[in-house]
Amino acid sequence: MQELSVRHLLGIKDITPQDIQLIFETADNFKDVLNRPIKKVPSLRDITIANVFFENSTRTRLSFELAEKRLSADVINFSSSGSSVKKGESLLDTVNNILAMKVDMIVMRHASPGAPHFLSRHIEANIVNAGDGTHEHPTQALLDAFSIREKYGEVAGKKVVIIGDILHSRVALSNIFALQKLGAKVMVCGPVTLLPKHIKELGVKVELNVRKALEWCDVANVLRIQLERQQMKYFPSLREYTLYYGIDKKLLDSLNKEITIMHPGPINRGVEISSDAADSSQSIILNQVENGVAIRMAVLYLLASKR
Repeated sequence: MQELSVRHLLGIKDITPQDIQLIFETADNFKDVLNRPIKKVPSLRDITIANVFFENSTRTRLSFELAEKRLSADVINFSSSGSSVKKGESLLDTVNNILAMKVDMIVMRHASPGAPHFLSRHIEANIVNAGDGTHEHPTQALLDAFSIREKYGEVAGKKVVIIGDILHSRVALSNIFALQKLGAKVMVCGPVTLLPKHIKELGVKVELNVRKALEWCDVANVLRIQLERQQMKYFPSLREYTLYYGIDKKLLDSLNKEITIMHPGPINRGVEISSDAADSSQSIILNQVENGVAIRMAVLYLLASKR
């Protein structure tokens, strides 16, 4: 059996194109499982996985939990809001206490960039990064690229534009790394204030005009404005942002070709994307959600086999 080149999934930056292909092929098999009447396999029957979330999450946490249960793992959930973290307990103490209960793998989301990397140097369990601050969100990028592959047959050669709040988005960074490793061409589009200063050094095109970006691309991945991470105002108002960067059906219909619309969620309807665009036949947003479970099953299964 092929193996991943890493013990942890900390970021797309750390894995090879071969790792990504292996995850995709494994996810293909698990997608078949998810479409059967009995959706469970005993692959991780003796493995205990802790979901350790120091930041709020609905979709990612539910997706991981479902993936773990579909693989027959034992699952424990930890959220910092009702925990000893509020009493001043350190990250390492919190995790070591969880590990003392004989946990094999940790799925972790944390507000500080690099938190999963720090832990991976101090503990034995396999770690999956479910989002660290504004740094990376590797499983989201994998499921996004997997969804493009499912739609077009391959990712190589496809033109993908990421639109919106690139500055505060861990999804954008992971997506750029994943798409480039798979041979896609990547562009970012948004207001200058929401683009990182040195973004061009990542080898991506930069476009400030949303119509030009949509006319260039095959796929548009639309990001929400992350107001919870913004300490200052980056644009005059949400209404103004929508006017210049919002995607609606009228804009899509006015293009000279049909493009595919994606969104990592949660969607702020009427801000970065209108309901008629999000729910249109061009949108694969719900496919992304479905593929998220298969991709996370694949990642957990492949990392468990490294134990």
